[in-house]
Amino acid sequence: MTGLRLLPVGDAALSVELGDAIEPALAARVRGLDRALGREAFPGFLEAAPTYRSLLVLYDPAVIIFAEAGRRLRSLAEAAPSADTPGALHTVPTRYGGEEGPDLAEVARRRGLTEADVVDRHAAVEYGALMLGFMPGFAYLGMLPAELETPRRETPRVRVPAGSVAIAGRQTAIYPAASPGGWQIIGRTSIRLFDPRADPPCLIQAGDRVRFVRVGELPPAPSTVPATAAASVPAIEVLRPGLLTTVQDLGRPGWRRAGVSASGAADAPALRAANRLAGNPDGAAGLECTVVGPRLRFLAASRFAVTGADLSPVLHRDGHDSWPVPPGTPVPAQAGHVLAFGARRWGCRAYVAFAGGIDVAPVLGSRSTDLTAGFGGLDGRALRAGDHLGLGTPATNAPPLRIAAEPPAARGAEATVRVVLGPQDDHFTPAALEAFRAEAFSLLPESDRVGCRLRGPRLDHRGAAEIVTDGIVPGCVQVPPDGQPIVMMAGGPTTGGYPKIATVVRADLPALAQLLPGEGRVRFRAVTVEEAQAALRSRP
Repeated sequence: MTGLRLLPVGDAALSVELGDAIEPALAARVRGLDRALGREAFPGFLEAAPTYRSLLVLYDPAVIIFAEAGRRLRSLAEAAPSADTPGALHTVPTRYGGEEGPDLAEVARRRGLTEADVVDRHAAVEYGALMLGFMPGFAYLGMLPAELETPRRETPRVRVPAGSVAIAGRQTAIYPAASPGGWQIIGRTSIRLFDPRADPPCLIQAGDRVRFVRVGELPPAPSTVPATAAASVPAIEVLRPGLLTTVQDLGRPGWRRAGVSASGAADAPALRAANRLAGNPDGAAGLECTVVGPRLRFLAASRFAVTGADLSPVLHRDGHDSWPVPPGTPVPAQAGHVLAFGARRWGCRAYVAFAGGIDVAPVLGSRSTDLTAGFGGLDGRALRAGDHLGLGTPATNAPPLRIAAEPPAARGAEATVRVVLGPQDDHFTPAALEAFRAEAFSLLPESDRVGCRLRGPRLDHRGAAEIVTDGIVPGCVQVPPDGQPIVMMAGGPTTGGYPKIATVVRADLPALAQLLPGEGRVRFRAVTVEEAQAALRSRP
């Protein structure tokens, strides 16, 4: 197939590029490949996410290597027909202009039209949903009439209201939730684009059709599907929440095509270790505590364990001296005992697992908190003072365990992580590629679960500093126009429009998660995808 490229995205994903444009026919080809893969999934296939021009495919490298996965996908791509069957048609009542559409007048001025002309032209087209990304339920709709083509705002808004109807370039979209955004807002609707407890959670799917209808008043917003309350009684009281403490498990894979991040623990091995110490399955929900740990009171007897960063955990016991919690050890606690944290000694994120796991309602198959989208965990937010947590039923046959503390190499302020170059390393100058591999980068203070923002030598692009948006995974190193890389982390978005110079291998992401923003430094060591996968298979 002409133009077909198979590119590694780290050691556990690949991108099947079918072109390099925003065109309905190209997006239909991508969806056709996606459907073919759904019918003929290969061993080790995990999930796929279609974009404008490429299909992002996640797979298990312990089951299938990159070369074999690529061979199977090439064969599918050469035979798959375009997805030419029209999807569902959605009618979107829209109130244009005024407070609902603050950019309508500016769009009209730019295009030499009246506001009524802009509305008429926008509402005259039946749009196709070319892809979903950016945030859960955000559908990129095209194509906007050429006479309405308008660039993004020079300065993005800090907050775009939910339901805003906006345009940028030759596309239009509806913001499913309040968020920052740089598109031109011309109206608003009250329909609900994304509800994580609905089936399916996204109203508009890739391939669906959308028509906007001008209305004077918006109908009431539909009610949400009520959450299912956890059945357990409170077992933990939050006295102080710490800097940022959230409920996390091993994440919610399988929803990337809906724009939903997998989320989950930033240092997954640390959470697994804590769960094993507490006698839980690896994927039970625990607490991720960032830099400054919480203060928790036990309301019932339990067993717990703390792993990951050393935030000086201490168990305060009535009538006894305070007892430093040893690493790698299951610890019994009685009602009234208080688990507190002191000064940070090393690392960034500690994990606390309790016997039975934290019992909050699963959302899309996971109890993890998605802070960006605002769901999962406790109402999609960090813990607050006064919160209560229930625990599940502990396993009756869970043996007591001890594990070795983290090796000293994991405790430093600098980490060297392996990367697989690409999928857009060809967008950078030779000097930029050399600097990326040779120099150390500092973590900026604003680094978080979404991404590690780095400062170091400027990585210059060969040409344009943006690409046609395609899929990203945790570990992708995006480089925006300022030349400073950002490593996507567990809570990062599912798509991005900046070139990706490399992708950190999965096994090395925990080292990044434990670097302290504002102090940590990282170096990148390039390996081939074959070397990364061979190292994975050689581990005991």
